[in-house]
Amino acid sequence: MRYKKTYGILLIYAAALLLLGLLSGDIRELLPGLWTIIINEDTLITDYIQLAGLGPAFVNAAIVTYISIAILYFAKDPPNGYTIVDIGLMSGFALFGKNFVNIWPIILGTWLYARLKREPFSKYAGVALLSTALAPVVSFVGLGGHWASLPAAVLVGVSIGFILPPLSGYTFRIQNGMNLYNMGFACGLVAMLLVPVMNSLGKVPEKVHFWATGYNLFFTCILTLLCVVLIAAGLLFGNRPVWAAWAGYRRLLQTSGRAPEDYLRMFGAAPVLINTGVNGLIATAYILLTGGDLNGPTLGGILTIMGFSAFGKHARNILPIMAGVLLGGLVMGGQVNTPSLQLAGLFCTTLAPISGYFGWPVGLLAGFLHASVVLHAGIPVAGMNLYNNGFSGGLIAIVLFPVITAVFRRRRPVLQDEDYFEVFEHDEPVTPPPPAEEKHSAESN
Repeated sequence: MRYKKTYGILLIYAAALLLLGLLSGDIRELLPGLWTIIINEDTLITDYIQLAGLGPAFVNAAIVTYISIAILYFAKDPPNGYTIVDIGLMSGFALFGKNFVNIWPIILGTWLYARLKREPFSKYAGVALLSTALAPVVSFVGLGGHWASLPAAVLVGVSIGFILPPLSGYTFRIQNGMNLYNMGFACGLVAMLLVPVMNSLGKVPEKVHFWATGYNLFFTCILTLLCVVLIAAGLLFGNRPVWAAWAGYRRLLQTSGRAPEDYLRMFGAAPVLINTGVNGLIATAYILLTGGDLNGPTLGGILTIMGFSAFGKHARNILPIMAGVLLGGLVMGGQVNTPSLQLAGLFCTTLAPISGYFGWPVGLLAGFLHASVVLHAGIPVAGMNLYNNGFSGGLIAIVLFPVITAVFRRRRPVLQDEDYFEVFEHDEPVTPPPPAEEKHSAESN
C-alpha cells in the first residue's frame, strides 16, 4: 500500500508540472519549443525557460519526471527518502540541462552494468537517474553535425552510465557522507577525463549563458503555495496529531544530515512534508532577498533542496552553509546575485552535513570556501557536469573532514553506513540518531 501511495503522490507532482506547462503559453509553440530543447547542447548554464519558453520547459520537466517515476516503479525500487531525492533532482534539472532524449543512453549504460553484475536493476535505478548529470555530454557529441555523431553519442552515454555505479560507490566512501551530492563529485571526475579527450579531437564546448528574468512574482506565488500546502499536509493530513507531527519535525532538526540519513524512514511522512515546505520557503527567500532571479536553474536548485529534505537537509544545517556563501560573495566580489553565486547559494547545501555534524561555525567556513571553489571547479569540465556544485562540495568535504576531525577530535568518527545504495528494510519510522552534540561527546570519550 505504501509503495503505491508514494508513487501515486509523485505522479500527482508530475501532473502538476505538466499542467503548468500546458497553461503557461501558446500551445502551438509547445512542439517547436521542445524541439529547440532537444537540439541544444545543454552545457551550463542553459535555462530552458529562456531558451524555449515557459511552456516547453515545464512540459519537458514533466516528461522527464514521468520517465523517472516509471523507471523507479518498474524496477521495483522500494520507496524511501532517496526516491524523493531522485524525483526532485530529475524534475529540477529538467529545467536546465536534462531532456527526455539525452538521458536515455546513460540510463541504458547503468542497466547494462546491472546485467553484467547479475544484480537487480532496482539496486542501481537511482544511480542511473542521477548519472544523467552528464547528459550534456550526450547532447554535445550527438549534435556534432555528421553521420557518426548520434552513434558516438549513444556509445559515450552508455559508457558513462556503465562506469558511474562503481565509481560513485567509491567516491561516497572517501567523502565520509559529508557531501550529499556524491554523484556530482563522481560525474565531475568523469567529465575531467572526457573534456580533455574531446578537446584533443577538436571538439571544444562553447560557453553559453541562457538566464531568464522577470518571473519572480509568478514563481514566488507558485512556490509559496506549494510549500504552504506541504507544511499544512504534514501538520493536518497525516496519520499523527498535529503536535506529534511537529514534535517529529523538531527531532528531525537535531540530526546532522550525514549521509545516509533517510528521514522518510526515520520519522515518517508528516515531519518530512513539513521539512520540505520549510526548506522550500528558505531557498525561495534566499533568492529574493539577495536580488536574484527565479528561473529554470534557480527553480532547479530549490526543487533539489526540497528533494533532499527527505535525505539530509533541514533548516538548521543548510542556513549556515548558505550564510557562508553569502559572506564569501560579499568579501570576494561584492556581487551576490550573479547567476553563478545564486546557484552556489542554493546548491551549496550539498555540504549541509558538515554544518550539522561539526556545528554552524564550520558550516559557515564550508560555505565561504564553496563560494570561491565552485566558481573555478567548473572550468576543467567546461559546463558538462550539471552537478558542478556537487563536484566542488566533494573537494571541500575531502579536505575539511579529516582536518577538522584531526584537530578537534582525539578519535576519528566512524562512518555511519558505507553502503550509499542501502535499501532500508523498516516500514515504520525508526528512532532517529541522537543530536549532533551528543554524538560528538560520545565519540570524544
